[in-house]
Amino acid sequence: MLQVDGLTKRYGELLALDDVSLTVRRGEIVGFLGPNGAGKTTTMRAIMQLVAMDRGTVTWDGRPVDLATRRRFGYMPAERGMYARMRVRDHLVYYGRLSGRSASTAAASTDRWLERLGLTGRADDEIQTLSSGNQQRVQFALAMLDEPDLLVLDEPFAGLDPIAVDTLSDLLREEVARGTALLLSSHQLDLVAEVCSGVVIVDDGRVVLRGEVSELRSASTSRVVAVEFATVTPWDTAHGRVESDDGRRYRVHVAVDTDPEVVIAEARARGDVIGYGFSPPDLSEIFLAAVGRDHMEPAVVGGEVR
Repeated sequence: MLQVDGLTKRYGELLALDDVSLTVRRGEIVGFLGPNGAGKTTTMRAIMQLVAMDRGTVTWDGRPVDLATRRRFGYMPAERGMYARMRVRDHLVYYGRLSGRSASTAAASTDRWLERLGLTGRADDEIQTLSSGNQQRVQFALAMLDEPDLLVLDEPFAGLDPIAVDTLSDLLREEVARGTALLLSSHQLDLVAEVCSGVVIVDDGRVVLRGEVSELRSASTSRVVAVEFATVTPWDTAHGRVESDDGRRYRVHVAVDTDPEVVIAEARARGDVIGYGFSPPDLSEIFLAAVGRDHMEPAVVGGEVR
């Protein structure tokens, strides 16, 4: 289990991290969310021992992270740091050797991940000739070479097409089923909601919300009434905030105790309603609410905030 407890980091006048704590267990995917500059990358670098903290601890299975432990971690930074003129296979084998593997073991692991990621046919290509999506696959392979106990992935889906996103999502689930602990940062919140069981949301260097995705949605003080008209139908309601992209499909954000039948009846009075629904807000809406308020106190659902 990864335990991050009370990480605090200041760069001059900037308080980058303010008492950040989180836990990731084996067999669990935790989404680590926040706007740009919230402190996600600094936290990830602290986990990988790439930046020293002013205060706080990072432990794995209750012990401080040393070099031997860190070699069991896989890290995929948001910025690509590969050697552009190296060939793909040579690049992966080289990094495998740097991590302490023998030449034969590094080569075997490289070939396995080239095949799993559909890159066998590009093994002899230079990194710089690959598309952005294929470079992202190589970067992911680098993180996976040592079959890590902990994966720390910063924007792993960036630059991937939908097919590649599905492939990577399936691979992540397989690794977690194997017992890997996974901390995943992404701005693609629909994917986070699909693959992650829990999330930790940070803003201005502080944890502002954490919990299981389903529990956070259920615990929200708002609900969404979705209404679809047969044709374009102007509609505004006093029951809540209204959103529509095309004048046919509407999402009305209402209080949790609002009777949806009242809103739907009002819609029917305006036009021919061909579909409707009532649900908790999406993770993206939970996220926006969490980071959109100043001086928000840390909250928790289904656990304890320290």
